[in-house]
Amino acid sequence: MGDRCFPNSMPDFVPETAAAVESILSMPYPIISERFKRAALDLKEAIVLETWGVTGQRVRDFTLYAGALGTAFLLLKAHEVTSNHIDLSLCAQIVKACDQASSMSTDVTFICGRAGVCAIGTVAAKRAGDEQLLCYYLAQFNEIKLPRNLPDELLYGKVGFLWACLYLNKHIGEGTVASVHTRVIVEEIIQRGRALAKGGASPLMFEWYGERYWGGAHGLAGILHILMDMELKPDEIQDVKGTLRYMIRNRFPSGNYPSSEEDRGRDILVHWCHGAPGVALTLVKAAKVFGEEEFVQAAVDAGEVVWRRGLLKRVGICHGSSQADRRGRNAWRR
Repeated sequence: MGDRCFPNSMPDFVPETAAAVESILSMPYPIISERFKRAALDLKEAIVLETWGVTGQRVRDFTLYAGALGTAFLLLKAHEVTSNHIDLSLCAQIVKACDQASSMSTDVTFICGRAGVCAIGTVAAKRAGDEQLLCYYLAQFNEIKLPRNLPDELLYGKVGFLWACLYLNKHIGEGTVASVHTRVIVEEIIQRGRALAKGGASPLMFEWYGERYWGGAHGLAGILHILMDMELKPDEIQDVKGTLRYMIRNRFPSGNYPSSEEDRGRDILVHWCHGAPGVALTLVKAAKVFGEEEFVQAAVDAGEVVWRRGLLKRVGICHGSSQADRRGRNAWRR
């Protein structure tokens, strides 16, 4: 395990004294906040230059996950913080290029497919006050058809498309994607999860290329996370809770989670896609949605695994140390 991550030399817990609390409260927050923001914006400039400027503004990979749309998403977030119209304009330029590059794509999800391009394009157009462009991207989104053999997982499957629907409803307005449309997809996911789990200890189970994964990218954690944002019937809620409890009962003694049903003997991976980081996010969501202490404690326990073993010797959000930062911030918010 040690060769996969850096040792975390930070103390696990530092008792706070009254003097220490007063010292923290007296810190010049606006100054420190501005320094952090400036550092983040400088990093944004470097990323944009590296991923868009030096490429000759060509799209080799259009996706949010690993391509140009990720740069557009970063610029959209920067505009949210600074209202810098240059960031928004460049975001729109990159989304336009991604729109052209993805026009024939059969991938339909938010993070790896056409839905992400259309959803981010719609939100960027709204920010710019461009009603015509907003209508264009929204119409393009509504033309997306889900293939009949689409899996259920987050990166390339049904819940990945639902993620894009949730994003549009949040940023454009509730009902932008009608619940009658998303409900059909939710029912298909639940039905397939129950069918695969039949006779097993978990109420729901899902497959990706023949393997029953647990993690955020292809498995239970990612699917349940999105389902908890959807309108569920009482029996469906109980199935989601029961599946989470099944995962908690069957985690490793270390507190980490197996990557799949077929790989429950190796306590190795501490990634967003496989292991405690992705499950921690879902448990934080469960604690927020259901308000039950068992999910709060399980989220804390998973966060401890990330604290000990999450400083991976890579930097990405899926297989790198960036995923540890995200899990930590979500646990802190809780």
